[in-house]
Amino acid sequence: MSSLIVIPARYQSSRYPGKPLAALKGAGGVSRSLIERSWRAAQDVTGVDRVVVATDDDRIRDAAEAFGAEVVMTSVECANGTERCAEAHEKLGGSFDIVINLQGDAPLTPHWFIEDLVEGLQGAPKAEIATPVLRCDGATLNSFLTDRKAGRVGGTTAVFAADHQAMYFSKEVVPFTSKAYADKDMTPVFHHVGVYAYRPDALAAYPSWNVGPLEQLEGLEQLRFMENGRAVLCVEVEARGRAFWELNNPEDVPKIETMMAQMGLE
Repeated sequence: MSSLIVIPARYQSSRYPGKPLAALKGAGGVSRSLIERSWRAAQDVTGVDRVVVATDDDRIRDAAEAFGAEVVMTSVECANGTERCAEAHEKLGGSFDIVINLQGDAPLTPHWFIEDLVEGLQGAPKAEIATPVLRCDGATLNSFLTDRKAGRVGGTTAVFAADHQAMYFSKEVVPFTSKAYADKDMTPVFHHVGVYAYRPDALAAYPSWNVGPLEQLEGLEQLRFMENGRAVLCVEVEARGRAFWELNNPEDVPKIETMMAQMGLE
């Protein structure tokens, strides 16, 4: 099956304007933009036929082409990364069997997250979209709770059924737990990894669907699938000792830089 990775990137962001061009220092003090680091993460994924950056901003286009990325220009009207992926896929001919949305704020996404994701979607013919979930350890859960206590919108959590069909995604920490897990290796909370794999028909239809109240409240694009009665498959992935966090706020920069240095990522 042919597969395409699209890295959607927009300059305007209410929480972090210009985020794709934010510089991150890795091991040895090597500085690269967030969008370049996300593109480099995509290059490590096996079995992918093509990788493109999709943007509506000339500054991002110029930066991406400078480090060798293929760029597809998309409309400023795209409301989120899924809509941008849908437009990019259409502009490329709409012929790929699976389209992967690797959001441009997740440079620490290891290649096996995406490889396992694609395998999970291929093995679930009824699912129209799949997304990875990662069980939080105590330190990660504490980071979620610290962000919420400080009034910051950080990562997203996921709740799913026994068959791994998504039940809900939230920027709050769900499910609620009153226990202390700070020193535990495993908790009952799952971190939603901001990557998606779509079947092309569902992706093409997505922009025409109504935006529901939950998507509006949470600001989470995957809820549009659920609010329109579409199945979302949660694929559990393993960290394998690798630290993971997305760049959601400016305060995340030093945290991610520390993680990259510890992992030896230049």
